[in-house]
Order: sequence, then C-alpha cells, then structure tokens
Amino acid sequence: MKIYMDNCCLNRPFDNQANLRVHLEAEAIKTIITLIEQQEWQLVSSKILKFEISKIADESRKKELMVMESLASEIIQLNPLIATRANEFERFGIQSFDALHLACSENNADVLLTVDDKFIKKAQCINKLNITVCNPLVWLNEVLP
Repeated sequence: MKIYMDNCCLNRPFDNQANLRVHLEAEAIKTIITLIEQQEWQLVSSKILKFEISKIADESRKKELMVMESLASEIIQLNPLIATRANEFERFGIQSFDALHLACSENNADVLLTVDDKFIKKAQCINKLNITVCNPLVWLNEVLP
C-alpha cells in the first residue's frame, strides 16, 4: 500500500490535542507512521511537500516533520504533466497546494490522506480521479481488520 499524506495530515500529531477529533486523527496518523516504519506500507512524498515543510517557522516541529517525511520510499518530482493536472484540479475549487498534492499522488500512490474536509469533499466530486482521497481516521478504520 502506497500512502501519500499532505502537510496538514503530517502536522496533525503536533496540533492541540484537546479536541477529540484532532486527538483521534493524530493517533490514526501515528499508527500509519508506525506501520510505514515496520514496512507494512510505503510512504510517498513530493517536492511540494518538502517545500511546505521547509517553510514551517517552528524549528522543532519542522525537524519532526522532516523525520516523518524522510520515511518516504519515493519522492515525486514536479513536472509539466503534474502542473497541468493540478491546474485542472484547481478548476474544481481545490486550493493550489492541495491541487499539487493531488496531482503528485494521483498516479503514484493508492491513497492521499488529509484532515482537510473541504479538500476531501471537492476531490470526491472529480470524475476519473485515479486515487482515493480520505481522512486518515476513516481510512484506517476501513483498511485495518
């Protein structure tokens, strides 16, 4: 199983855990990361994700995210085909970075995980999308026995 996690997904374990939803999503992400470390699944990353992580002001958070992202077995490079596909996704109302994540992951991963409900809803409206876009908690509940 090849998994692509966007920036907001990777950041969830470092968000305020007082909210129950945030806490449960964070635990799901930690479980997924553990299974990636155990080589049950593969993490796929991209140059755009690396760029977003590099722009995080909190140095300790940035360092933790870089460690998680370094587990990736594959780094998707941006190219004209990905840029064109991202532009198509933007026409569906998807924000530019989310559109790039979607375009990078579409033919390179089995699932794109995000905690952004608006992104998930908009992605689910795209016909002929070659990837599942899902919340990590929902997805984990579906794939684990």
